[in-house]
Amino acid sequence: MRPFPTLIALTAAAAFGGFAATGLNDLFQKPAQAAPSAAVAVPTVAALPTAVDGQVLPSLAPMLKRVTPAVVSVYSRQTVRVASPLGPFGDDPVFRRILGIPDMPRERVERALGSGVIVDATRGYVLTNHHVVENADGVSVTLSDGRQVEAEFIGSDPDTDVALIRIPTQGLTAVPMANSDQLEVGDFVVAMGNPYGLGQTVTSGIVSAVGRSGIPVAGYQNFIQTDASINPGNSGGALVDLQGRLVGINTASFNPRGSMAGNIGLGFAIPINMARGIMDQLIANNGVVRRGTFGVESQDVDERTARGLGLDVARGALITRVYPGSAAATAGLQPGDVVLSANGQRVDNRAALHNFEGLQPVGTQVKLDVRRDGKPVQLDVALKEGVRNAEGATLDPRLAGATLKELDESARQQLRGLIRGAQGGVQVGNVARDSRAWNSGLRPGDIIVGSSSGEFGDLPGFRASFERKPAQLVLNILRGRGTGRLLMQ
Repeated sequence: MRPFPTLIALTAAAAFGGFAATGLNDLFQKPAQAAPSAAVAVPTVAALPTAVDGQVLPSLAPMLKRVTPAVVSVYSRQTVRVASPLGPFGDDPVFRRILGIPDMPRERVERALGSGVIVDATRGYVLTNHHVVENADGVSVTLSDGRQVEAEFIGSDPDTDVALIRIPTQGLTAVPMANSDQLEVGDFVVAMGNPYGLGQTVTSGIVSAVGRSGIPVAGYQNFIQTDASINPGNSGGALVDLQGRLVGINTASFNPRGSMAGNIGLGFAIPINMARGIMDQLIANNGVVRRGTFGVESQDVDERTARGLGLDVARGALITRVYPGSAAATAGLQPGDVVLSANGQRVDNRAALHNFEGLQPVGTQVKLDVRRDGKPVQLDVALKEGVRNAEGATLDPRLAGATLKELDESARQQLRGLIRGAQGGVQVGNVARDSRAWNSGLRPGDIIVGSSSGEFGDLPGFRASFERKPAQLVLNILRGRGTGRLLMQ
């Protein structure tokens, strides 16, 4: 333990600076006989001592000198069309000429800023967030040495908010990647990025939690929570440990009073193991992520259901439907089974099971711990690729002319915020004019959240609900922020 006087000195140093601490230290450690000394100039400002009781004070500076060159500023730009204040008449050259209105620019360039991390110096790969480069016409990167380089977009995944870009230049420095599965609550971490466009900034803190979900920013979630300050512009930056190894990609901060109300110690980062898996898929699949799926629908286990199934506690994902030909059907999973863990990862509810499968690539081998009729069962499942698109006519003739597609996870999260209890839905892509679907009122962008064909949570479930075609097909539709019903003719 440190001597009591030293503790007081350090406390004073933190509060008032080194000069006050030095004075207090002298007060407690007066020599027995004070020797006269010559007058010396007293500095008005003093730094903290480099050592206390012979122990060198720790500094992050050496580690940061190694990591800083790998953290970059990312600038994206998008050209958007500007609506005329005169409405449709503003686009009429005759109307403008009659009124003497000069031609005005019809487009403007919107810019966004963020951060990125060089993870492969040889190939120039930079990890950042999807929302930093979303819909961008071009992306540029500013390196720590001041060089500005136009970046090549490789691909992105909105469901995990991960994006990969490439900068074709030499002399790059990459940050080594750690195993984020070994990160523990209480570990010290450092967040690096470009907040508010101020330039490279470093903040420090600890890991507050791991495995966080339910944050309204991305679909599939397994966030690292930290109290290191993460502000707008930090998105896509590095979260590193004290050895300078990359443990996460900064993605969001949470403040119920708004982003400008100040940091309250709730920052979130994507674990690097998760981001690395997405990056590998983007490289291997030409910028596309191919997700595996069990091919099931499930629901939460409540207290009453738990008692009926012989469970000690009310947790797990209760399987309610297994799609024919799915990975789950091949492995022998049955309706009524309760999934308690997947590859050793605890499954508390249907959202946890859905989140787990959404983070696995096609072909992943998964060991499920299942409770069936009150007895433990283990099943090995090889995940298959889920259906992402379908022609309406293949489901039911009354949907002819419409293209249906799976909701991405960000849209699914928004849907739950608009409709209480909503489990999912199916989005309408294109609808051919004068087709049966068009004439019944179906429009592009509609989200089908319910149907007289039966319950469903996603596109495979919607397809399965038409095994027995209903005499009357009624769709519950979300359009914008309003809901309604369509009788399909």
